Amino acid sequence: MPELPEVEAARRALEAHCVGRRITRCAVADDPKVVVAAAGRVTFERAMVGRTIVAARRRGKNLWLRLDAPPFPSFQFGMAGAIYIKGVAVTKYKRSAVNSEDEWPSKYSKFFVELDDGLEFSFTDKRRFARVRLFDDPETVPPISELGPDALFEPMSVDNFVDSLSRKKIGIKALLLDQSFISGIGNWIADEVLYQSKIHPLQIASSLTRESCEALHQSIQEVVTYAVDVDANCDRFPVEWLFHHRWGKKPGKVDGKKIEFITAGGRVSNTTSLSHFLPS
Repeated sequence: MPELPEVEAARRALEAHCVGRRITRCAVADDPKVVVAAAGRVTFERAMVGRTIVAARRRGKNLWLRLDAPPFPSFQFGMAGAIYIKGVAVTKYKRSAVNSEDEWPSKYSKFFVELDDGLEFSFTDKRRFARVRLFDDPETVPPISELGPDALFEPMSVDNFVDSLSRKKIGIKALLLDQSFISGIGNWIADEVLYQSKIHPLQIASSLTRESCEALHQSIQEVVTYAVDVDANCDRFPVEWLFHHRWGKKPGKVDGKKIEFITAGGRVSNTTSLSHFLPS
């Protein structure tokens, strides 16, 4: 967390409320682990003031603001990065850090701006795995330049997807988590689409039948699109989704099958008993 739907919800909120506004004040945290600023944070802040936000862009789990002139601020959300706009309801996801009653800007704020109409927004990160950077052209340099096609904006064709999987001799969940393969899929989406496709997280990608590959391709599109359409509000996710059973590693059943927690792709995976993956 957050994954493509959560970052897309943040992008859409910025697009709706901040585009066309001029930055009048900027405060960047003195946190070199998160704020990557070779020229220093004061230079970072000065580069923002007076600039107008032209667009909010996203690829995978990375977001950046296009201004009327470079450089542009870029945000890699990590484990707990989040955008908050004062007075605007932006989707809060599992493990996000800031509540409406907390101080503003939050003590976890890493990048804060005030706009010429008085609106304020902040990028926060409690766990400090996020990265805030300043680039002349974010799309042409890492990490964004190294990302694979975006799962929402650039979906693979079915044939390309099947062909690509046939050449990957690694576990399917590990492959889905590889951002150079498809960008935007993280732990919960990978578990969800594999569950819905009846594919075990440890199955080798190249061993999948075409039928299974097609089912997985469809599940990726359906899960990502649905989550984006509801602004990543997990309370609006379908009740039958595995998502609702993943938190806290609590024992239980979904659709009559025991929930299991295994390690796949270096991450804890939420899945169900093996019988779920057997042909019906």
